[in-house]
Amino acid sequence: MGITTVIFASLFYIATTILFVGLGKKIYQYATTPAPLKIPTMPAPRTKGGVVIRMLSEVVLFKSLFRSNKWIWLFGYVFHVALFLVTVRHLRYFVEPTWWWIDLAQPFGKYAGFAMLLGLAGLLIRRIAVERIRYISAPSDYLMLVLLMMIGATGLMMSFVTHTDIVQFKAFMLGLMYFSWQPIPTDFVLLAHLSGVILLMIIFPFSKLLHAPGVFFSPTRNQVDNSREQRHLAPWAAELEASRNR
Repeated sequence: MGITTVIFASLFYIATTILFVGLGKKIYQYATTPAPLKIPTMPAPRTKGGVVIRMLSEVVLFKSLFRSNKWIWLFGYVFHVALFLVTVRHLRYFVEPTWWWIDLAQPFGKYAGFAMLLGLAGLLIRRIAVERIRYISAPSDYLMLVLLMMIGATGLMMSFVTHTDIVQFKAFMLGLMYFSWQPIPTDFVLLAHLSGVILLMIIFPFSKLLHAPGVFFSPTRNQVDNSREQRHLAPWAAELEASRNR
């Protein structure tokens, strides 16, 4: 077994561990952070069903971003939809036999890479060209966009410019899942693509990309506007009040 296979297999295990442990800790932190006040952004739903609809409109349609800035919404929405299609297309490397809906997504996911790069380019230009956005942007904001663009560009190169051994690569990924390592193709573009993916997995739990799970725990979005009908008490406040009444 080649040294390249050993290095990338080890890195994938390390990156996967960091991703899931780090993400799990952050989600636990979000879920256990008290919300002492009723602070839903108005107009807010008055029922739990309305909250579900509101969350779906935010996650699926980016409704509040659309109301705020149409250009940012356009580039952001194009990127996220394209990323979803690309991710579904890549699931073929982790299952055998491939499920029918993954096969159905293959042609769409292949060309969605161009839309993904277009959306990222628009977001990067926005950070550079808009003064107020540039003022609040940290170096990590630029580096994250550049990293995603590198991953997308190398992926498109493997599809349209220099092809790799897809069968052998799938054997490598399945081998990782079943702890039966198989040789990895040593194409430079593939290794650059995988290096970007591994780096993204490692930094994801510590980056602003955590807005993906974080949106579900935002009290401005997930609270019901029922402050007139029902008194709101955070769990810690309820315990304190109960102890005082004993």
